[in-house]
Amino acid sequence: MRVVGVTKGFGPDAVRAALDAGLRDLGENYAAELVAKAGAEAGGDGGDGGGGGGERRAVWHFLGAIQRNKVADLAPVVGVWQSVAREVEGARIARFAPGATVMVQVDVTGRAGRNGCPPDGVGDLVGRLLALDLDVVGLMTVAAPGRAAAETAFGEVARLADELGLKERSMGMSDDLEPAVAAGSTMVRIGRALFGERPAAGSTAR
Repeated sequence: MRVVGVTKGFGPDAVRAALDAGLRDLGENYAAELVAKAGAEAGGDGGDGGGGGGERRAVWHFLGAIQRNKVADLAPVVGVWQSVAREVEGARIARFAPGATVMVQVDVTGRAGRNGCPPDGVGDLVGRLLALDLDVVGLMTVAAPGRAAAETAFGEVARLADELGLKERSMGMSDDLEPAVAAGSTMVRIGRALFGERPAAGSTAR
């Protein structure tokens, strides 16, 4: 089981604390925040969008909806793209990060505005991403609130991963860890349970 520490909303101190504790997998939802923290972690100043020139200890996971105009900035620092939902996103990643490690985000809620590929389109999308020579390692999902909804979502995604022969299942966050683990998650994305409550918007995080 891999734990991805989600540092969204927290400052560089959270990144340093995670790395010092031996947690190498770190995740961000927003492109600018990931690039800045990756730059700081590698010895850059973290403020100019540069990746820095130092040694990296973190494996950065991009968890947010992929904006194609941000892919070029993210490509030098992202280790795993967890939220690929469309072929055009994969094509953009393949252009700037050939052979990149990716996961397909599955939308099991059907709610408007949710990122992800519908379950009945996942197999086709995986095939198209593989044709782009991307390393498709698994599926990711975000469940609707509530234990019953989580159990249904995680069970469906685990079955899809089995059918497609994919090893990784990124399922479960702070509020739904137990059903995720029970359903066979291989990767959980934890923010609040590791770092505490996120600072209020507009506050200064160190």
